[in-house]
Amino acid sequence: MTKKIIIADDHFVIRLGTILILESHYKEIKVSCAGSYPELTEKLHAEQFDLLIMDVNMPESNYVSMIGELKKIQPDLKILIFSVCDNDIAVQYIVEGADGFISKLSDENNILEAVRQIFEKGTYYSPDIVKKLVSSAKKNNATNPFETLSKREREIFDLLVKGYGNIEISNELNLHLSTVSTYKSRMFKKLNIKNTVDLIRLGDKNQTDKYK
Repeated sequence: MTKKIIIADDHFVIRLGTILILESHYKEIKVSCAGSYPELTEKLHAEQFDLLIMDVNMPESNYVSMIGELKKIQPDLKILIFSVCDNDIAVQYIVEGADGFISKLSDENNILEAVRQIFEKGTYYSPDIVKKLVSSAKKNNATNPFETLSKREREIFDLLVKGYGNIEISNELNLHLSTVSTYKSRMFKKLNIKNTVDLIRLGDKNQTDKYK
């Protein structure tokens, strides 16, 4: 059965070289290319593919959020990140749903092995990536996210849960309105959330009363 692969990279030489490597090893494949993120999404809307081999630094890229967007277009699409980013960045893409990562510094055999494992097992993780994933999981399980908040940030958290707005918090804690906004932004970033609703849900999940 013919496998359909799309290579997304803004460098022509990379696209051509990857095609030559794949076609020299796999006889039953059909390869397409995209040179930018908009072109990639357009082609995914128009045609079904088995595998996407993608650089994360293409023009108009949305970086980590790209993974969820692409999976929405084609839920069964396998995504192999093919980039020069370090392992810590690669793990972020895998956590978001990418099925594997391989460095552009890899040799031909490593590239073929990554594609083979994606087709046969559904994922490809190098030993270094596996170590990073295990380390990240242990860290997340061991640390309550609210332990990273400062005393002032926890005070603002308590008021947000009670339904206070920025102006009310400013008055209650005698802080400038801009300072409250800064604390909120910092707190949301630490907790990896986007709004107060997420904050309350996360607080319930982690039983934050222990840390007040």
